[in-house]
Amino acid sequence: MEKAIFTDSGQVTPTIFIICGVTGDLAQRKLLPALLSLYVKKLLPHKFKIVGFSRREFSDQDFRLFLREEMHINHNVYRPEDIHRFLNNIVYQQGQFDISTAYENLAKKLLHIDEVEFKQCSNKLFHLSVAPSFYETILGHLSNSGLTIPCGGNLGWTRILVEKPFGNDIETAKKLDILLGTLFKEEQIFRIDHYFAKEALQNILAFRFSNSLFEPLWNNKYIDCVHIQLLEKIGIEGRGTFYDSVGALKDVGQNHILAMLALLAMDKPDAFDAQSIRKKRANVLKNLLPINKNICDSVVRAQYIGYSEESGVLANSTTETYFQLKTFIDTKVWKGVPFYLESGKALNENRAEISIYFKDTTGKDKTNVLSLRIQPDEAIKIRFWIKKPGFDMETEAKTLSFHYKDFHSTDSIPDAYERVLYDAIIGDQTLFTSTDEVKYAWRFITPIIDMWKTTPLYKYKKGSRGPDSTDQS
Repeated sequence: MEKAIFTDSGQVTPTIFIICGVTGDLAQRKLLPALLSLYVKKLLPHKFKIVGFSRREFSDQDFRLFLREEMHINHNVYRPEDIHRFLNNIVYQQGQFDISTAYENLAKKLLHIDEVEFKQCSNKLFHLSVAPSFYETILGHLSNSGLTIPCGGNLGWTRILVEKPFGNDIETAKKLDILLGTLFKEEQIFRIDHYFAKEALQNILAFRFSNSLFEPLWNNKYIDCVHIQLLEKIGIEGRGTFYDSVGALKDVGQNHILAMLALLAMDKPDAFDAQSIRKKRANVLKNLLPINKNICDSVVRAQYIGYSEESGVLANSTTETYFQLKTFIDTKVWKGVPFYLESGKALNENRAEISIYFKDTTGKDKTNVLSLRIQPDEAIKIRFWIKKPGFDMETEAKTLSFHYKDFHSTDSIPDAYERVLYDAIIGDQTLFTSTDEVKYAWRFITPIIDMWKTTPLYKYKKGSRGPDSTDQS
């Protein structure tokens, strides 16, 4: 891991954040608000600049005015002077992503900041806030322009932040990784799956390995099955053109759902550092049993009624908005335990949750369930059984729970993108997806995608629990 840039006395090396596609939705909703929050919390380098790089024409001042209007700023949280000072650290560089001179001009802008303002070579953190179809073009031009070359030594590093999806199947994922690998070392590449950065998801490791009560039970001797859910009330919300070419399995199954699975099922790492944790997560994905036979016994895919009428969606679309997979992990610890992976849009609730069903040793259908709620109302709940008051030995279920809102101040819980950006600055890759994780995730998902056309497409009503054919346990 590269040396962190913070010391007790503050930030040592100035840092420039270059956001490619800065006028897009992701930058306005997530990246810039997260950077503003880090700035106010004094978690950014003491000297920093944000360089927006996009196709539209702006002067620096006009761009700052644009951000005041378009950026998602909670004016009830931040003081006007903090917003003003933050925006004054933002400059703009216009350029077409497919024209080499745009990158030459960007390089001149960064050199001017280094020589005139910082008077030293700065750290460079590039974020590709663009559609994945632009990755190859932008990465190629960044390389040809020399922008990806760090100063070397202690004079400033260069890192790249790439958003999911990491490829469209196993072959395109390999192609992207080869391209990234020719430009950067693995320790410079930060692949963002922001689900890893959610506080409640990170807490899985602390909950498991800091409480001796649970870890001895975390295996096939005591666990009957695991249900991982990412359910949404909303539909595709105007993303018809994008979503219709992707579908639910690629959109959240290959990344968010498998990220939750990997964290839940990973072995205890040798050390709680990025290399050890990512290695254990990758090993889970490596040992997922492939679903390549009798797919209808293991997969349900469905589409909500009215999806084909959404803007940007083909009239005869067979893209799934819901899926459920049944899979197994072929390791000694998890052999024989079914993992149900489920996600869907336009359902009757918003919920991201992992439910662990323990084996019933009573023979009376009294299952203990441990639920890890990722969102909303982040919580940990345990269903257990107690005797009812009275003369008879009757039992009933009760719930023991902890809610994150029980903390005195939930303001201390960082947004996922705050954590992602902060960790990228200090060089901690724990919350980022490794090359092996991407490879093994796609190795599991791609055969399913290849067999999609032979799998029945069920229909379900918007606002329902999903298709009738799924196991709703």
